[in-house]
Amino acid sequence: MTETAEISVSTQRRSQFVAIAEKITGLVAQEGWQNGILTLFVPHTTAGITINENADPDVARDMVWFSDELVPQSSRFRHGEGNSDAHIKASLYGSSVQVIVRNGRLWLGTWQGVYFCEFDGPRERKVFVAFTS
Repeated sequence: MTETAEISVSTQRRSQFVAIAEKITGLVAQEGWQNGILTLFVPHTTAGITINENADPDVARDMVWFSDELVPQSSRFRHGEGNSDAHIKASLYGSSVQVIVRNGRLWLGTWQGVYFCEFDGPRERKVFVAFTS
């Protein structure tokens, strides 16, 4: 059986990684989901999602910096909206991740967190959530 929901994410900068594990944990508790697989899907073409270290905030800052260095904004891109770099970064990070839910909790590694990856902000965004038990 699969149930669905969504969470909102507000971003303040053009490139930003927003820790969302706490929001997801709250949703899991609110819905009473206990054991299964959580799929998190970003329905935006200029944003992504990833799981990475959450203990040291410098990791997320470094990932933003490196992403911007790897794929900088450029007038050489042909896309008329001027955000081709954001589309490329979103494709590199991907639009979904899965997390195991065990006994009503996200079953992440000790240092892991879930990040919404903004590449064309600031914006109001959504993350679609599907829980399969």
